[in-house]
Amino acid sequence: MNSRWWCRMLLLLMLGGLPAGLASAAGSVVVVLTVNDAIGPASADYVVRGLERAVTENAQLVVITLDTPGGLDTSMRSIIKAILASPLPVASFVAPSGARAASAGTYILYASHVAAMAPGTNLGAATPVQIGGLPGMPEPQRPPAAPTTDKSAPPEPQDTLTRKQVNDAAAYIRGLAQLQARNAEWAEKAVRESVSLSAEDALKLNVVDYLASDLADLLKQLDGKSLTVAGEVMQLHTAGATLVSHAPDWRTQLLAVITNPSVALLLIMLGVYGLMFEFMSPGSGVGGVLGGICLLLGLYALQLLPVNYAGVGLILLGLAFMIAEAFLPSFGVIGFGGIVAFVVGAVILMDTDVPGFGIPLPLIISLSLLSALLLVALIGMALKARRRALVSGDAGLVGSVTPVSGLMPGMPLSGWVQLQGENWQVLSTSPLRLGQQVRVVARKGLLLDVIALDEIPPQGD
Repeated sequence: MNSRWWCRMLLLLMLGGLPAGLASAAGSVVVVLTVNDAIGPASADYVVRGLERAVTENAQLVVITLDTPGGLDTSMRSIIKAILASPLPVASFVAPSGARAASAGTYILYASHVAAMAPGTNLGAATPVQIGGLPGMPEPQRPPAAPTTDKSAPPEPQDTLTRKQVNDAAAYIRGLAQLQARNAEWAEKAVRESVSLSAEDALKLNVVDYLASDLADLLKQLDGKSLTVAGEVMQLHTAGATLVSHAPDWRTQLLAVITNPSVALLLIMLGVYGLMFEFMSPGSGVGGVLGGICLLLGLYALQLLPVNYAGVGLILLGLAFMIAEAFLPSFGVIGFGGIVAFVVGAVILMDTDVPGFGIPLPLIISLSLLSALLLVALIGMALKARRRALVSGDAGLVGSVTPVSGLMPGMPLSGWVQLQGENWQVLSTSPLRLGQQVRVVARKGLLLDVIALDEIPPQGD
């Protein structure tokens, strides 16, 4: 009886106690993700994959440290969807002091299970930026609004598109605030009036949950707290937890580089010019390989960014015109038309005014000047080739000077010469000898009329 009891106890320890111990050790892990730039495709990919990795590591909490001026709406919503679908609690922490969670950062903070800020930080200014059109273009005119005596009423948007965007954003952030039991009124005000809050005021108004000097202070305050995640109540044990920081890997860094609109534009230009040089001088393969890679990377980046497809079309049309100038010289008409199309397309390429996602005008001008210099060089080569004397065909044969390479037996006036890589039969008015220099004066089918140079009378007398 005693031996069987001990066997049962040992089996229970092996099947139950050991996994529990491992779970306890693994559950003490807190994963830290860092977002300290504009929210874009790279940061969205980084956060989404970081949350998935945290689940496989059996972490008890994921902390996203934020310092962002805002970003793209599509990338922001991808991050928020991943946070809301995560089986782990997610804490967004605006840190260190001096950091901000503006625009898209405010939405992410509201969507997180825990919202915290460091002293000296701020959030807000969540009004959607203009989408579409050119920066600085005048807004469409609309009838004036009816006069009102309510001085506290927020200013009404200027056009229907903006009004729709603001209403959609306000409803979205209000829904997030209600989901996490935070101040929905101020959230909507941040969208409609672009107001901001300091960390201390945000804590007083129930916009954030905690004010912490650093990450260690935040984890100390969270220890023992219970959170409802995916319908389940989870208790945090963050005191003495192991911090695991996941820095952006090579994939995220590469995505961040190529999704920069300026880099994407450069990649497309390098790709097109690389293919053009490969077609002009085939055989090396370097231009074709590098050009193809750059072009595909540039097009991949553009499909991740909010681009104006009219701008993409104008850029490709402009590059096509410039390539056509190299193969069908029109003395600049097609080529310079392509430069104009390229400049206009590059100016209107990005369909957003989000900071960090524009193409600097000096870069556009520099690329245009570089293309213009290339066109000028091509036109100069074309003009030089046009003035050059022909060295092939009939025009290249007549006037050529060459030595006699062979004689016809019994025919002293006839022989052979080598011209343009071929043997030609020649006929002279005087006897020929081997090695004698002769000049071609006419062609009659496969026979060349020549005259010996020593028979040519001197010029000038």
